[in-house]
Amino acid sequence: MSATIWSILPPVIAIVLALITKEVYMSLLIGILSGALLYTKFGFISSIETTFQIMGDKIGGNADILIFLVLLGILVALITKSGASKAYGDWASRSIKTKKGSLLATAALGVLIFVDDYFNCLTVGTVMRPVTDRYKVTRAKLAYIIDSTAAPVCIIAPISSWAAAVGSSLPENSSLDGFSLFLRTIPFNFYALFTLAFVLFIILSGIDYSKMKVVEESGELGIEESVKEQSVDVSSNGKVIDLILPIAVLIISCIAMMLYTGGILEGANIIDAFADCSSARSLVMGSFIALVVTFFFYIPRKVISFSEFCGCFVTGFKAMTSAVMILCLAWTLSGICSADYLDIGGFVSAVINGNAMVSMLLPLLFFLVALGLAFATGTSWGTFGILIPIALAIFGDASAVIPVCVAAILSGAVCGDHISPISDTTILSSAGAQCKHIEHVSTQIPYALTVCIPCAVGFLTAGLVSNGFIGLVAGAVTLAVIFVVLLSMAKKQNA
Repeated sequence: MSATIWSILPPVIAIVLALITKEVYMSLLIGILSGALLYTKFGFISSIETTFQIMGDKIGGNADILIFLVLLGILVALITKSGASKAYGDWASRSIKTKKGSLLATAALGVLIFVDDYFNCLTVGTVMRPVTDRYKVTRAKLAYIIDSTAAPVCIIAPISSWAAAVGSSLPENSSLDGFSLFLRTIPFNFYALFTLAFVLFIILSGIDYSKMKVVEESGELGIEESVKEQSVDVSSNGKVIDLILPIAVLIISCIAMMLYTGGILEGANIIDAFADCSSARSLVMGSFIALVVTFFFYIPRKVISFSEFCGCFVTGFKAMTSAVMILCLAWTLSGICSADYLDIGGFVSAVINGNAMVSMLLPLLFFLVALGLAFATGTSWGTFGILIPIALAIFGDASAVIPVCVAAILSGAVCGDHISPISDTTILSSAGAQCKHIEHVSTQIPYALTVCIPCAVGFLTAGLVSNGFIGLVAGAVTLAVIFVVLLSMAKKQNA
């Protein structure tokens, strides 16, 4: 079953069940168990053993991310308890006068927090929820804006954890510099660039369609049920500074810790420090520092009491339980599909290499395969970790088309990540917006697939003419045509 077409069955089962039943936990678990059964040739006990072996390894390897989520949940609970979120909402409502303004402010904050997508998803949601709620922005729309300004921004930001991940995906024997290659892919990362343009269009035009239109017209915010049930008495002592300072300390300390773990004190320059940093450990250290600072900022000023501060530990943990559980299951599903088990990457590699002679179609092919692989496994980093070495093996280090092909892989990986219900950033965007997860997935998919159209045109053109910039123009023109069509359809509906 390893490296065969059967290797794609577990993620397909999980995704289809999740979309049909809207029960994410059970769908993921069934997908994992089906993969374990395939791997163990339907040995019942051994498949259970394999499942929890992978789960234990994955949780252990990603413990820093889970700790970061819990610490951030605690920080969010503290900010809420202090009344700072309400105070910020009151202040923002005086500065931001419209629904459109609240969405633009959300998108702008998403672009500004470019260091890490996990950090982006949860921070933007925490800060902007009170404001968007005031203007009746649905949680599905908020989650879409968060998700679409997280990974798409990080994948074109030179100083980010994603730049480091791309650079580390190059084979050890490659003569290319990973950071230089990343910089060369930025103009050709069509999905990231077109997604940001599409988000701006959706906000400014006010147009919605498909499932998002249904949700927007329902008149309900669509808050996650587990959040609705939480009744939190907030302090009346909180001020806007009680939100701004903890978030500012969080951002600054996370960036500082990235530089620290990257060896800035050992003489590394800023670029090398970001490239070599341990982003997950840095986020944990930065969030802990923010928590300590928040304690000394709140308690002496009696914003909240000591017992209330301690009580937020439990509240914050509970708020992140859903995200933690889905992440653990999604990581386990990714693990059963990895090279050590069903090897879905080996199957994809065979498909790609079998089409290596069709060189003009390879940018488009890489985009589509990366999209499918990221959708099936829920991991964009794992996807480009598999496909970038394949692209280099096909073309060699010196080929002029390498930046376009790598950009196609990165674009497909982020797009597949966006439409996958088991993607960690999709899950975290739902958590950040406190939106029903399946509702976020179902409302985002039509928008992400719309952006796929100009991306496909761009990469096809780039391959046919061997010029990425002409592909960019072709994709941009296609996107402009889509904008015109959507505007025309909206006018007809309103007529």
